[in-house]
Amino acid sequence: MGFLDREATIAGPGYSRWQFPTAAIAVQMCIGEIYGFSVFNVPLTRVLGITKSVDGDWSIPQVGWFYSLGLIILGLSAAVLGKWVERSGPRKTMVASMLCFCGGLAIASFGVYLHNYWITLFGYGFVGGIGLGLGYIAPVSTLIKWFPDRPGMATGFAIMGFGAGALIGGPLGVLLMDKFKTATSVGVAPAFLVMAALYCVSMLFGAFTARVPAAGWKPEGWTPPPQSANLMITQNHVAADEAIKTPQFWLLWTVLCMNVSAGIGILGQASLMAQDMFGATAAAAGGLVGLLSIFNMVGRFFWSSTSDYTGRKGIYIVYFLLGLALYLAIPWTQKIGAVILFIAVVCVIVSMYGGGFATIPAYLRDMFGTYQVGAIHGRLITAWSAAAIIGPQVINYISTSEKAAGIPKDLAYNKSLYICAGMLIVGLIANLLVRPVASKHHYKGADLPGSVPAPTPAPAAAGR
Repeated sequence: MGFLDREATIAGPGYSRWQFPTAAIAVQMCIGEIYGFSVFNVPLTRVLGITKSVDGDWSIPQVGWFYSLGLIILGLSAAVLGKWVERSGPRKTMVASMLCFCGGLAIASFGVYLHNYWITLFGYGFVGGIGLGLGYIAPVSTLIKWFPDRPGMATGFAIMGFGAGALIGGPLGVLLMDKFKTATSVGVAPAFLVMAALYCVSMLFGAFTARVPAAGWKPEGWTPPPQSANLMITQNHVAADEAIKTPQFWLLWTVLCMNVSAGIGILGQASLMAQDMFGATAAAAGGLVGLLSIFNMVGRFFWSSTSDYTGRKGIYIVYFLLGLALYLAIPWTQKIGAVILFIAVVCVIVSMYGGGFATIPAYLRDMFGTYQVGAIHGRLITAWSAAAIIGPQVINYISTSEKAAGIPKDLAYNKSLYICAGMLIVGLIANLLVRPVASKHHYKGADLPGSVPAPTPAPAAAGR
């Protein structure tokens, strides 16, 4: 299995660095299927009854745990396995991600066929969740090494792919369920199997297209800017174990957690908000969800690429200040009945939610260098796991309690939105406190541990 090792994937003559974002997207768009999992919610509650739920069928809250556990394990596996990802390189990690993610779908298919809840949860949530975590962080450090001149754009490419997963996975799931649906089956089990097979091909394509640059490689004609030109971009390196001892790590953890907590609540409840606040039909509200998916995807590339010019700290100031104004504006749009303005506001909010995900790897590179940045990123996205709990609690439970207390449903979201605005203030303060990492945390060795030796001779044309 040596061909999977990092040393076996050093780029040779003729390899363009632009091939690696393609490899990353091929993996990220597959694992991003989890964003489209909602298309399976109702069918999974009718596995026994077929046309309607009957005694013994799973409930919506039970089915929701397949999705929730997958995201929880994504964060935990990325944190635990991040250093292994750095040592192993993108090819081995992408193959491992494929085995877990596609294997998890296959196990879940078997669980649905048997109507065994725990097998399905283990397959989709636990095994598949490990695949999510590995696939999500696999390309990060390599992308940053291929694009030291545009790290925000590079990570935006890949993480845009994850956001786009629902645009493919959702319709594909519906198409396959319709094809395999019979009088005795809702079609979920065979749909999972076919999706596993299709995603296996795409993820293997990404894995075997992936290459790493030789040690010391840099883009032709590019010179690293002197550190004095921008004190927020270091030329030093910090190991993952050391990074978590720095205040910068925990400040950035707070930055990501607050940005995602506020955004995920809006993303999850936008359909119901449109119906309650403006009387939109279910079909129109569903169209809004599709539109938000597009803005979530595009925002990951647009905002992250913009950060290459504004700096990462600057772009997060935009996220928080503009976001603060927009959250406070939502109740006003309801008050004046401006539904089009409401749609525009939530689209921009969701674009910055996606942009926050895509920008954070480059921010980590600025703070801690490229050595083990993937492992550091893996530990930092535990903030996502926390946000997945905080955000829905704020929007779902507070708005529900407001309605139960007799507040009109069109006004029931105001308190939640003001709390989300407060989260953005916390994130803004954390971002403003970020400073360069103290030199005592820098790696002091002559060579970076685990660096890939350059081939002899190093191909000058590689990675153009």
